[in-house]
Amino acid sequence: MIMDNMTITKQTEIAPKIFRIEVRGPLSKEMKNPGQFVNLRISKGIDPTLRRPISICDVDLENEMLTMIYRVEGKGTKLLSEKIVGEEVNVLGPLGQGFPVEAANQGNTCVLVGGGVGIPPLYYLGKQLVAMGVRVITILGFRTANDVFLEEEFASLGEVIITTEDGSQGIKGFVTDALKKLDGYDLYYTCGPKPMLRAVEQVATSPGYISLEERMGCGVGACLACVCDLKERDAETGKAYAKICTDGPVFLAGEVVL
Repeated sequence: MIMDNMTITKQTEIAPKIFRIEVRGPLSKEMKNPGQFVNLRISKGIDPTLRRPISICDVDLENEMLTMIYRVEGKGTKLLSEKIVGEEVNVLGPLGQGFPVEAANQGNTCVLVGGGVGIPPLYYLGKQLVAMGVRVITILGFRTANDVFLEEEFASLGEVIITTEDGSQGIKGFVTDALKKLDGYDLYYTCGPKPMLRAVEQVATSPGYISLEERMGCGVGACLACVCDLKERDAETGKAYAKICTDGPVFLAGEVVL
């Protein structure tokens, strides 16, 4: 975990209230594990007080570039969206436990299932899986066609299935409607809102890993603001809960209560 100021090189709105920001700095070279996140300090003052956790979408290790995608929801992300190229943002990371890429083997078929701002961390994961010789199928869920983003990027990795709630693009319905039609996959990885994760766990036919989205205070395990319940008490510690920011955000499917 390192803290450093990184320079904004690009900031664009890629869907309604969805922004893609690219920053450059040596800290990028530490971000090798997909599924981890960073904590951004939005301003130099005390308002907003808390940092904003944002997942890692992509990393260019050679050129020291970090890409993040976020949704504007409150004051902090609104201020972030107003920052321009050349400004700096203070980044703390990488944080948390990412996706276990090593759980997949060459020749496996892995399904990536994402919804909303749970989609970005799956892209860096997909790139690493493909580099290992894994076949990747991606299912992306949105409300409408206007909300779709990263479709072309995932298409460069393999088959992409889009679902929209109103049927304006792809399959009408939810990601689980597309997942039910697949068979013969070895592993799945998913990230998105809890109702989606719960539904994916129920219909998936293989082992998998889930990444939880959660509001966080410190992001380093000190404040206990992001605890989740475990389905079984930890054999070593006796704890019946886990901290999403340090024990997660990625967990084995079935490990936590959704």
